[in-house]
Amino acid sequence: MASINELSLAKGLTQIVELASQGLEAGEAPILEQVSDVTAELLKWWFQQEFQDARAFNFHPGQRHALLNVIYAHEVLGVSTLQDLYLAVAPDVLLASTRDSEAIEASKNAYPKYCLKMATGTGKTWVLQALMIWQILNANRAPDSPRFAKNFLVVAPGLIVYDRLLDAFMGKEREGKRDFSISDLSVFQELFIPDAYRDEVFRFVQGAVCPKEDIGRKVTAGGIIAISNWHLLSEESEPLDDAELETPGDAVDPKVVVQSVLPLTPGTNQGNDLNVLNRRYERGGILTYLKDLPGLVVFNDEAHHIHEFKREGEVSEVEWQKSLNIIAEPKGSRFVQVDFSATPYNEVGSGKNSRKSYFPHIVVDFDLKTAMRSGLVKSLVLDKRSEIGALSHEELDFKADRDENGNPTLSEGQRIMLRAGLTKLSKLETDFGGLDPDKHPKMLVVCEDTTVTPLVAEFMKGEGLADEEVLTVDSNRKGELKAEEWKQLRERLFDVDRHKAPRVIVSVLMLREGFDVNNICVIVPLRASSAGILLEQTIGRGLRLMWRGNEYDDIKRDNRQSIKAGQTPANMIDILSIVEHPAFQSFYDELIQEGLAAEADDEDDENTSSTGDLISVGLRPGFEALDFAIPFILREQVEELEDTNIEPSSLEAFGAFSLGQLKSQIGQGEKFHSEDVQARTRFGDYRVHGGVMTATGYNDYLARITRRITESVTLTGTTGSSKDFANASKFPYIQINRAELAEGIDTYVRQHLFRQELDPLVDENWRVLLIDPVTEHIIKVWARAILEAEDNVVVADAEVAHRRLSEVSKLAMREGSSLAVNKAIYMRLPYPSRNGGLEQAFMETCERDASVDAFCKINEQKHTFARLRYIKDDGLPAFYSPDFFVRSGGAIYLVETKAQGQMTTPNVLRKRKAAVAWCDRINVLAPEHRSGIEWHYVLLGETSFYGWRDRGGSIGELLAFARLRPVEDKGQAKFAF
Repeated sequence: MASINELSLAKGLTQIVELASQGLEAGEAPILEQVSDVTAELLKWWFQQEFQDARAFNFHPGQRHALLNVIYAHEVLGVSTLQDLYLAVAPDVLLASTRDSEAIEASKNAYPKYCLKMATGTGKTWVLQALMIWQILNANRAPDSPRFAKNFLVVAPGLIVYDRLLDAFMGKEREGKRDFSISDLSVFQELFIPDAYRDEVFRFVQGAVCPKEDIGRKVTAGGIIAISNWHLLSEESEPLDDAELETPGDAVDPKVVVQSVLPLTPGTNQGNDLNVLNRRYERGGILTYLKDLPGLVVFNDEAHHIHEFKREGEVSEVEWQKSLNIIAEPKGSRFVQVDFSATPYNEVGSGKNSRKSYFPHIVVDFDLKTAMRSGLVKSLVLDKRSEIGALSHEELDFKADRDENGNPTLSEGQRIMLRAGLTKLSKLETDFGGLDPDKHPKMLVVCEDTTVTPLVAEFMKGEGLADEEVLTVDSNRKGELKAEEWKQLRERLFDVDRHKAPRVIVSVLMLREGFDVNNICVIVPLRASSAGILLEQTIGRGLRLMWRGNEYDDIKRDNRQSIKAGQTPANMIDILSIVEHPAFQSFYDELIQEGLAAEADDEDDENTSSTGDLISVGLRPGFEALDFAIPFILREQVEELEDTNIEPSSLEAFGAFSLGQLKSQIGQGEKFHSEDVQARTRFGDYRVHGGVMTATGYNDYLARITRRITESVTLTGTTGSSKDFANASKFPYIQINRAELAEGIDTYVRQHLFRQELDPLVDENWRVLLIDPVTEHIIKVWARAILEAEDNVVVADAEVAHRRLSEVSKLAMREGSSLAVNKAIYMRLPYPSRNGGLEQAFMETCERDASVDAFCKINEQKHTFARLRYIKDDGLPAFYSPDFFVRSGGAIYLVETKAQGQMTTPNVLRKRKAAVAWCDRINVLAPEHRSGIEWHYVLLGETSFYGWRDRGGSIGELLAFARLRPVEDKGQAKFAF
């Protein structure tokens, strides 16, 4: 039966959104026609496949799910209350239960309200920031729309999450100052913001962010991003509404009269401590300020703190939620609340009768189990120690004991659990250190109360740990530290991943949320509470991935498959070990039954390496003779293009629509206000910075498109940051004469773009150039033409530097998917465990072929300097690394091995062209700059390789025969064997 607890709202909304989002990867989804133009641009930028392929990082399916559901509910459905949303996507819930219906229709839900249920470690903060960008850009273009706002309040439950949010928006604090360049928005700008909007977003955010002490004091222009922890909103104060206004004729309370005349009653026990009074006064001012804002979007991070159930059906709201209700009251639908929580529920009942009561406004359900199945968080293994197994749970006490004076002491059960955790930690440290000395696993001990934490710290020291190896994070009963204590602790706490010490972190409540480090690998839960919400929050501290990179994907996938089959995984790569606590057994049993957790015991630990067959392979003795020195032509060189003239008549004309069809689409006259052009014109799959679509005349358009083409082809990276564009003119990759380029584009537009004469200034013909496909076509053909001219570079007096493959001294690989070799700088070389047969066969052949002097498999994650720049078929810049370097017969070959069916795909052909051009540039260098050797590129299909090998031909002969050479034929580059 449909109900709140069945998460019917999330299920119904998701079903609708999935239909509306079909085809989004190709840029053709129905949702793109249902949202504003700028929202459509954002959705394309975030989720269109060609943009995702050009980035090193993207939103995962859970984040995509969250963003699309909120945007669809708010912008497409246009709901004003929670009840509106239920009526649109889950109306059965309102009919099925009176209690559910009353909860949904409550006054506190009389505005747009969305809760995102996302597992710990799955990037809730990224979703928060993306939603904020969506609101800002739309509010700038539709300031009167009640759907969008530029005022934001971001509320954190405590100091840890508060500091994490400041880091995300302002950058980490260094020497008392925050550096915006290392904020999330800046570091991941390639994901969050299309090029054309980055300056707009950065200006707003840098001017609008207010820490809690500046809220209501800092003057911001056009909006505010207020970041606060819940304490600022939770202290008791005089009400800000009209509930207690005087009514004429009422009897006057004598106490009120006395208090209005007499001074404050002395003594802090009356609540008249000056610090308390000052905080209350400031809080009142902040609430008044926030209440008076015309519109506000509130983001509640870790929103499970909002409610506290006293008994089933009766909810007592905590003070800071009451404050939000006060702030929301005058705003109506211009107040929006977005809650984030991994555990958006309350425990109802107790003992065996306890159950979860979910928040009614959950619109996304990306839970822990889904995250585990997707490999987005660590897998879970329960350590069942034989020492624990030797005694029944009834015989062994897992709570602290008390001595004759009532002082707490660690029980025998707690000592056994701590020793078990230390044993696991020591094994992980040894095994991980052998694979990667920069990986430092940590153990987290969650104590039952603050009286136990010093006992655990002393116990650890008694087990041989030094003072600096144990970090105790004590807190009060609310899980908070004093500001000064936290200031001294936070730098060390959030930097634990990079250092060997501390090895063990001991805490009670302080670290149950927001403690987002990657290297927690062992958790010892000494707390005896069986509350599911506390357990999930505790486990959440260790869920973030520690091992990232393609070389670990296979081994982690195998781990998940082993766990699903009910087997202990063969290694501990991104495995979280929980030292079993009997109070949590039902939770574990549920995960085990669903194939999401496995059990381990002492025998497994003794016989199994923590790293499985993952090994670290170093350089062999005498590697120098087998090394490859890659020449790099420095930017300070003198470079000239032999022929920079691009003939406009040789460029491809626009063929999708005729000029007449385009003009009929856009109309004439008063329809062409610049505001309409900006709002309704968008660039589909090419980056446009500064907005060609904001051009107010043909000359302006010509200047803007010339600048964008010039900058895009002179960038040496793919980030497209504002800094990159600023440096492009100072340190260009190639020199381009902008005046000559503008003249060429003008000629192309007037004579060749539509295969007929076009006067841009007659009848406002130039406006057809603003249509997305037309502008996209112009950019694409001219960018390609310029980059192809790079093939004709003449280098004089070049200054050349070299990078050697041996700079990467170690590689991680699976022993079972690697080959012992003698002709490479490394003792072994890896190949893909899936579909890696061709690469394995090629290496085996090179190893036993006397014509090969040396070879090496390129690791694109480590050998980042051994990669080539090319332009994809869609006109976007990208990098790629060849599979192998091979030295044979006085030449070095860049070898790309490909399945036969992939030999002629468009991007493979473009990679091929870029590689041949690079080799050609290197080969014109003086011999001393290229080790007296020529470089060549070989695209080797499996049919050619196996056929040549099976006929007894040598690798040296094959590569010399198959190398690609540029051949000029009527201006078009071709290739010949």
